[in-house]
Amino acid sequence: MDGLLLEQLLRSNPRPPVSAPPPSPPLFLLPHHHDEVPAPPPSAAASTDPLSFREAPEFRNGETCSSTHNATIHIAMTLDGNYLRGTMAAVLSILRHSTCPENVVFHFLWVRHEAEENVLAAPEYCHANFTRYFSQEFWSDSELSRTFEGRQPCYFNTGVMVVDVEKWRNGNYTQKVEDWMVVRKQKRIYHLGSLPPFLLVLAGNIEPVDHRWNQHGLGGDNIEGKCRGLNPGPISLLHWSGKGKPWLRLDSKRPCSVDHLWAPYDLYRMSKHSFEE
Repeated sequence: MDGLLLEQLLRSNPRPPVSAPPPSPPLFLLPHHHDEVPAPPPSAAASTDPLSFREAPEFRNGETCSSTHNATIHIAMTLDGNYLRGTMAAVLSILRHSTCPENVVFHFLWVRHEAEENVLAAPEYCHANFTRYFSQEFWSDSELSRTFEGRQPCYFNTGVMVVDVEKWRNGNYTQKVEDWMVVRKQKRIYHLGSLPPFLLVLAGNIEPVDHRWNQHGLGGDNIEGKCRGLNPGPISLLHWSGKGKPWLRLDSKRPCSVDHLWAPYDLYRMSKHSFEE
């Protein structure tokens, strides 16, 4: 759809004389994907921080607008990371110039990176001591210790992970994990519970995910009473993994500093946290 046709559609009804908005900048349209987009400056290209946008005002229909289905205008846009900022500007421009902005429906077709052969995606923590999850009996067994040959295994937290279910089923991964659990019954080859068999099957073949999607370990260490703070940088998901749960610490009047982030969402009727008093 070219700019002229789009503008004609959006201006198909005359603007109400009373509620007409003030003059706005011209309508912006995104280039097609075959158009060349200038490369971002080095400082922007090197940044891995997500884009942040200001919140736009609400746009309401004019008095002459119809609410029927036939009055809806559908606009499709294709984009990837390079086009996101331009897309946001185009959407705002269209809404500001439309007499009936509430009748405009946007459809976004985006390009996303998918794991190629990996069945699982998760944040990885390669600085963690990977060997401590397995016993001396495992590492002293010449056959078992070769399990990770050809891989660069890193710790990942099984509490937050993305699984390609089709690949998981086709690769019979449930059986692979359970096979290691059978070995564990015969030999004490690893400590803990669910994590080691996942590491044995998948470690080194994980599609990496940004660490912001699993701020784990907030359960801290209940044995020594240690609390853990938040890591620096952006956070999208808080994970109270570990033995210390926020509701138990709050009820015992011994909360960690991060527990106040959980308390406002506690719907238990008998609870009244000090944060709310």
